[in-house]
Amino acid sequence: MNDYREGWELLLQELHERTALAEAMGGAEKVAKQHARGRLTARERIATLCDRGTFNEYGALAGGNHPGGNASLAGDGLVAGTARINQCTVVLIAEDFTVKGGSIGHPNAAKRARMVRLALEQQHPLILMLDGAGERASNQSERYPNSPGDLQLVADLQGQVPVVTLVLGTSAGHGALTGMFADLIIMSRGSAMFTAGPPLVQASLGITATPEELGGAVMHTRDSGVAHNLGNTEQDCFAMARYFLSLLPRRAGEKAPAQREHASAAPRELGHLLDIIPTQANQSYDMHEVLGEICDAQSLFELQPDYGRNLIAALARIGGEPCLLIANQPAVQAGAITREAAEKATHFLTVANNFGLPLISLLDNPGVMPGPAAEKSGVLRAAGQMFSAQRRYRGKKIVITLRKAFGFGSSVMGMNPWDHQAISIALPSVSLGGVPAIGGAEAARANEEEAARMQRAQSGAWVPADAMAFDKIVDPAQLRNEIIAVLHS
Repeated sequence: MNDYREGWELLLQELHERTALAEAMGGAEKVAKQHARGRLTARERIATLCDRGTFNEYGALAGGNHPGGNASLAGDGLVAGTARINQCTVVLIAEDFTVKGGSIGHPNAAKRARMVRLALEQQHPLILMLDGAGERASNQSERYPNSPGDLQLVADLQGQVPVVTLVLGTSAGHGALTGMFADLIIMSRGSAMFTAGPPLVQASLGITATPEELGGAVMHTRDSGVAHNLGNTEQDCFAMARYFLSLLPRRAGEKAPAQREHASAAPRELGHLLDIIPTQANQSYDMHEVLGEICDAQSLFELQPDYGRNLIAALARIGGEPCLLIANQPAVQAGAITREAAEKATHFLTVANNFGLPLISLLDNPGVMPGPAAEKSGVLRAAGQMFSAQRRYRGKKIVITLRKAFGFGSSVMGMNPWDHQAISIALPSVSLGGVPAIGGAEAARANEEEAARMQRAQSGAWVPADAMAFDKIVDPAQLRNEIIAVLHS
C-alpha cells in the first residue's frame, strides 16, 4: 500500500475550504446588508433565474491567492459559469456586491474575459447581472501577467448570440459599459447605472448627485432610452429575461422555437377590429388593442414601453411563431415618428435581423414628426437610421397598412413597394400620400378644388391596389389568418 491517499486528503480539504470561502461571498454580515437593501446576492440571483440545479461555476477560486499576499477575496467579486434557462445552456456573469462592492480586480477581469470568450466560442447566450462599482482603485498599483479586456469580446458577440443585461443594483464604469452591448437591457426599480458614480462626479465636476439622479432605472427606461424595460422586482426582471430568451433562437442562423400546436396558435377571425379601428384617419385608437387581437393569447411582451411611446415594439407569437412587431401608436401624437421612436425601432429591427425573427410592421402614422423641437432632437438622422435598419432586414417581413401612411413615415415602417416583403397587406380604409392632404394642401398652396382632389386621391385602397402598391386588400376580420398563412409558408 502507498500513502497517496493522505496527500490527496490534505489537498481535498484545502479545496473544500477554499470553495466554502468562495461560496460564502463577502461573509454573513455583508450578505445581511445586501438583503437589507431588498436585493438578492449574486448566487441567489443565478439560482432564481436559471433552471434548478443547472449552475456550473467557473473561476470560483479566482481572487483566492493574491501574489502580493493580500487577503483572499471570494471569487474576486464575481460569480460566473454556465447554466440552463428554458433548458438551453447560457453563460452567466454576476457581479457580487458583497465583495468589495462588486468592483473589478485583475482576477475578476480575467474571469469576465474567459466567460465572454466561452459564450463566443461555444455560441451560448450571455447573461450579465450588474451590481458593482466598476474598476477597482487598487488595480493601478498591482501587476498581473494577464489583464484581458472583455469589452472588445462582448462587442464581438453582438448579433451572434442573444445577450441580456440585468441591472439589479448600482452599476458604474466598466460593468455598465459592458452591459450596453446587450439585445435587451432590463433594470430593476431602485437600481442605477452610469459611467461615473457620485464621488467621481463630485470630484471632477463639483456636482452633487445621487445615484438615482445620475442614472436611475426610471430615467433610463423613460427619458434616456439607455435601458429597455423596468422591473418592479428582481423576480420581474428574471421573468422578462427568461421570456425574452424563449422567443429567440440560441444563436444566429438557427430558427426560433415555434409552438404551432398550442391552442392559442389556432387561426381565428378578428371581427372585434371593426370596433377598434376607426375608418377616419383623424380619429385616435389604442394600437395595444389591435396587437392583443392579432397575437396569440398571453404572448405579447412589449419592449421599451416607456420610451418613444409613439411606436410600439414587442415580441410575441402569432400562430405559434415568435415575431417582432413594430407598430405606430395613433393614441400618442397620432403615431408620428419621433427620434425616440425611431431609435427604439432601429435597435429591435437589428435584433430581429440578427436572429432571423419574422417582422410584422403595422402602419398608421402621419409621417416623421415635424417642427423645431423635433428637428433639434435629430429626428432626421434617427429616422434615416431606422430606414437603413428596415432596408437591411432580410427575414420574413410582413407589412400591414391599417390606415394612414404618409411620406417618409411610411418608408421607415417598411411600406416601400417590392422591398423584400413576404407580403404587403392593407385594410380598405388606407389613406396614403407624400404628405397628408390636411396640411399638405396648405403647404403646397393648393386652391380649394386642388385640395379636395388631393384628399380624394388619398382616400381608400383602390388606387394603390390598382398600382400593385399592396399585394392584398383584406377584411380586418381576416388579418390574423392572413399573417399566419405567410408565417407558416
